[in-house]
Amino acid sequence: MQTLESNGRISHRAKTVFSVFGVEPRRIGGTEMFARELSKQLADRGWQSVLCFLSEPKDEVRAFLDLPNVSFEALPNSTNGNFAARMNLMRLTAKNHPQILHLHYVSFISLYPWAARLRSVPKIFFTDHHSRPEGYQQSAAAIWKQAAARVIGNPFTKVICVSDYGYQCMTSVGLLPRDRYQMIYNGVDLSRVVTDDSAGQRFRQRFSIPEDRQIVTQVSWMIPEKGISDFLKMARSVASQRQDVQFVLVGDGVHREEYMKDAEALGLSDRITWTGVIDDPFAEGIFHGADVVCQFSRWEEVFGWMIAEAMAHAKPVVATRVGGIPELIRDGVSGYLVDRGDTRAMSRRVLELLGDGDLRRRMGEAGRETVSEKFDLQTNVAQLIESYGIV
Repeated sequence: MQTLESNGRISHRAKTVFSVFGVEPRRIGGTEMFARELSKQLADRGWQSVLCFLSEPKDEVRAFLDLPNVSFEALPNSTNGNFAARMNLMRLTAKNHPQILHLHYVSFISLYPWAARLRSVPKIFFTDHHSRPEGYQQSAAAIWKQAAARVIGNPFTKVICVSDYGYQCMTSVGLLPRDRYQMIYNGVDLSRVVTDDSAGQRFRQRFSIPEDRQIVTQVSWMIPEKGISDFLKMARSVASQRQDVQFVLVGDGVHREEYMKDAEALGLSDRITWTGVIDDPFAEGIFHGADVVCQFSRWEEVFGWMIAEAMAHAKPVVATRVGGIPELIRDGVSGYLVDRGDTRAMSRRVLELLGDGDLRRRMGEAGRETVSEKFDLQTNVAQLIESYGIV
């Protein structure tokens, strides 16, 4: 059935967007909020939304995503793009008959687009969510790699980049014609950002954080690329100068036990709270309870979702000047930018914020305004749907 009009827009006969996310839906985070907002806006236009994760969501996450126009699928091996994964994708597209396939958190260089094309999927999108290695330099790929990538990626209708940094990285490599790329920022669901003084109090009580301590938080995987060691060094320096601070690390990862031992060796055992994964950071008061939020990434962060979420909650952020992070934070206005690994500057900026409540409020308000202007999920998803060509 022909589903594309002569102007490149989707006709009224096309009704399904199939979104593949190469992640486990274990918490209500940025990906899940994006998936829900996308489904809501598709429903407003009379479209169905198929959400396909590594596994089907359960319990609270499923309830959050389960709108009338939503159905769920699972593609357990979607991240590796092997033969079995391609066959499973072809099976699922044959079952759901999507007019648009959108790939997230899978490899850009894979045969997924051709698998979809073989099932006559008219439009195929890819979003680049990948941060680059520390010190990554943008440069054109070898001619033979460009040629191979253009064959493999030829079915892509559009590649979405979630920051200008990501756009520059993708276009400089030369794997596809420049007009195939589009920059659309990730966003924050501002409808879920509510003023609730009790949320921060509940968070403190849940993790037994004393009332007289200010809270410095980082929300991230517990991996070297997220600068956890730098956070611990900052914490030791700040703790040596102030007794009224509790440091909170939210998240999990294969290095968590190692970092906990490092914290103990630094004499920080009673000054650091390890929460593990929080199912719904917005509802459970992580940002409500924080006085200062940090993100000390060492790799080239392509966006910085947790930074935008903290700013939406009017919290000042101290973060590293890497990747796309400077697109979120205006240094000295909505937070502070520091050089990668510069723990002295990290400590100095955190201490400055802890000691000045008016400064925290000013920066927090400036951050919230920035999110409203640039990182509103509803606005940015509407831009994506326009890119889909949905009437």
